[in-house]
Amino acid sequence: MKSSTPAHPLRTVAREARNIPGVYRWLGTDGEVLYVGKSKSLRTRLLTYFRAVRGEKQHRIVEGAHSLAWDYEPSEFAALLRELEMIKRFRPRMNVQHKRDGRYSFLKIAGASAPRLYVVTAVSDDAASYYGPFRGGRRIQEAVRELNDLLGLRDCPVNTPIRFADQPDLFSWEHAPRCHRFELKLCLGPCAGRCAETEYMRRVDLARAFLDGKADEPLRWLGERMQAAADRWEYEYAGLLRDRLQRLEALRDEFARLREALDGLTFLYRVPGVDQDDRVYLVRRGTVRAAVTAPRSAAERRRLERLCDEHFGLPEPTSTLVQRHQVDEILLIARWFRARPDELQNTVPPARLEALPLSA
Repeated sequence: MKSSTPAHPLRTVAREARNIPGVYRWLGTDGEVLYVGKSKSLRTRLLTYFRAVRGEKQHRIVEGAHSLAWDYEPSEFAALLRELEMIKRFRPRMNVQHKRDGRYSFLKIAGASAPRLYVVTAVSDDAASYYGPFRGGRRIQEAVRELNDLLGLRDCPVNTPIRFADQPDLFSWEHAPRCHRFELKLCLGPCAGRCAETEYMRRVDLARAFLDGKADEPLRWLGERMQAAADRWEYEYAGLLRDRLQRLEALRDEFARLREALDGLTFLYRVPGVDQDDRVYLVRRGTVRAAVTAPRSAAERRRLERLCDEHFGLPEPTSTLVQRHQVDEILLIARWFRARPDELQNTVPPARLEALPLSA
């Protein structure tokens, strides 16, 4: 690690910094990390801070910082991963670039009692289940509303009091539903004791299975209703049911594409590095599970093979369910290869480890 003195940061950067990939940290007087950044040409990037004019963010960072530290990385990809790791660890108050892209949404199942299903734009540090990420939040919201209506899941606030039919009630008084969805047969009414907890949770489980591509009952139910309406010559109602069916089919297809995309981000990725420090990244479903020096001999290849068995040998659920700590890395790696499609030529499936060339 290199660091600058508070008195002469520009002189230190100009004299000591190399123009290779790396990450840097601007520090406060108490050692607080104010800002983390990365660059594939570290010296050039750092020098731009000292040319910034008043009012620009780079100038504000220099004015507010007490010192500067940096580390070299073997490649831009390594620097990108390291930057993300540091931002997660230090949570610098001047960083904004890793706030999640508002174009992405997640489907959330939350609530300890009578869970509800809804769309959010960020993943929180809670015990909820998150599916995603996907684009088209409004379109997904409409489809989720159809799924909630069909399965009778509530869409009221998470903190709404719940009283199931099989829950003991010392006072034995009538609980009125808190909204009109129960009267319209769009909700099971868990707020008013109109369903048992087991029945409600069965519907939640069915929603999870539908999102994982393991159950098509919601589509079948709508299809049967649509056909029955057509048989009764209620063509307008059948048309409404057809539109609802199409929205649910679109939701199912969206999640199928997302599962396929996540599964497609499973490979060994060989990245050439500075000073011949080549690395191999073991990527599974969009997250880096391990990183090692690229093998230079048959013995090192065998060690890599054992590592592959460790990280790829056991099956993982094929789902769009993601953990909070995975989200930023999945988005980062997806953006990396979307912006650099030629880099996929440097990947090989784990089963074809022998296709990975030895480093010189």
